[in-house]
Amino acid sequence: MVKQNSFLALVQNQKRLRCEKFLEEMDRVIPWDKFFNEIAPYYVEAETGRKKMELSMMLKIYFLQQWYSLSDREAEEMIYDRNSFQKFLGIDLLSQKAPDETTILNFRHLLEANKLQERFLRIVNAVLEKRGLLMKEGTIVDATIIAAPSSTKNKEQKRDPEMSSTKKGNQWYFGMKAHIGVDAKSGVVHSLETTPAKTSDRIPFKKLLHGKEKALFGDKGYFKIDDKREARASGILWAISDRATVKRALSSSQQKRNRKHSSVRSKVEHPFQVIKCQWGHVKVRYKGLFKNTMQLFALFSLVNLFRVRKTLLSTA
Repeated sequence: MVKQNSFLALVQNQKRLRCEKFLEEMDRVIPWDKFFNEIAPYYVEAETGRKKMELSMMLKIYFLQQWYSLSDREAEEMIYDRNSFQKFLGIDLLSQKAPDETTILNFRHLLEANKLQERFLRIVNAVLEKRGLLMKEGTIVDATIIAAPSSTKNKEQKRDPEMSSTKKGNQWYFGMKAHIGVDAKSGVVHSLETTPAKTSDRIPFKKLLHGKEKALFGDKGYFKIDDKREARASGILWAISDRATVKRALSSSQQKRNRKHSSVRSKVEHPFQVIKCQWGHVKVRYKGLFKNTMQLFALFSLVNLFRVRKTLLSTA
């Protein structure tokens, strides 16, 4: 006769899952009160109609969507399906209902309408700067392509007009670009700009700088001789990779210099790696640049906290 474990025994002996550990850590490092204070003036009860869900629950659901690349419908379903989500939200499904997909959608629209995701990045970076984790001395710049649907099998029978195509290597991509400025010491993202994919990396370059740089790092796509002279005249270390031309190849000293700065420049790849490889944000979720830009502000806010969470937890 096979002996069956009780439900309580199964729960007590359950292995602690990686996702539970991740959610517990993020719950502890996110400056919830500062976020709530920013959203609260816009999240007010209507005089008539249904009572609003708790602000804390709605914001946590929004962050779950970023970490697990969930649509509004998938978020609603996963709350009922995953015990780790229920723990993170502090919800008891025996006595209360989870927000439906329309409520989740409306909350996201509220954040977008007031550009609150953009404020999230400022809030996070102010916290990190106060803790000495954002030095603002040197900046690394880079961009990544985020794909968009290229099919014309839709209601308008055309591709998103705010996206565009570009060629990288021997392959064509359709979508948008996320351009970021990253702190050279900590790897924290301090600025974000978005453009259609065909836009040159150089166009939003200066918008990615905070103005107090002592050093500038980037790949050869950002090289311009006038900028190099201007930086050096201002006493700024110009660590943008030198670029060969048709008439002139790089000298051995230029090649050595490029290699020397490559280890610093590599830090800018880490935020992209987190949102794409760990959190699955490899394609745009919405039409147009604005909504996708707001989502990227939220994503990079969370990336900054995620990347320094060990330090924040150890010094809490």
